[in-house]
Amino acid sequence: MEYLKDMTDEELAMSYVEGNNRAFDLLLQRTQSKLFSYILFVVRDRDKAEDVFQETFVKVITKLNQGKYTQSGKFSAWIMRIAHNVIMDSYREHKAQNIVEPTVDNDLSNISSKDLLEMNAENRFVNEQILCDVKKIMNQLPAPQREVVYMRFYQEMSFKEIAETTGVSINTSLGRMRYAVLNMRRMARQHNVMLQLD
Repeated sequence: MEYLKDMTDEELAMSYVEGNNRAFDLLLQRTQSKLFSYILFVVRDRDKAEDVFQETFVKVITKLNQGKYTQSGKFSAWIMRIAHNVIMDSYREHKAQNIVEPTVDNDLSNISSKDLLEMNAENRFVNEQILCDVKKIMNQLPAPQREVVYMRFYQEMSFKEIAETTGVSINTSLGRMRYAVLNMRRMARQHNVMLQLD
């Protein structure tokens, strides 16, 4: 098993396809924490998250065995996409939430081009406090908006990666982020929470 530890996720996936079950065990060990955290954040229920996680890995195994994965250097994005689809299928089946989507003629011209925040040692503590408040507010967002905010700021995915993972256009991803920010600002005002990062 020692040689397996040196393999990339993609190599482990292909090794599993070739019949090495230990490769899959290591692959699961490497990816389960990040994947489960993502699922739990989106569905907000531990039991449901465990069900989605298990269904996701059943689909991963099935797709690997059917040869539906090719090495592209993006195994984690591939399994995140599968998890996203399982979550969305679950929402469609149970109609658990009313999902607010942006309008078709959504104007994205006022989105700032600043994607990343530069943080220094002086303001890190204050920003951590603010991010704690932000996370509480994020939990109140509709699932698609909460998901894009989580992927962008907690998993540091680009909007292109978010679009690929969630199966929507980049404009839709940007629109969801815009609506999430607007909703979060509204909720922050209602609860007198300061969201400004220095």
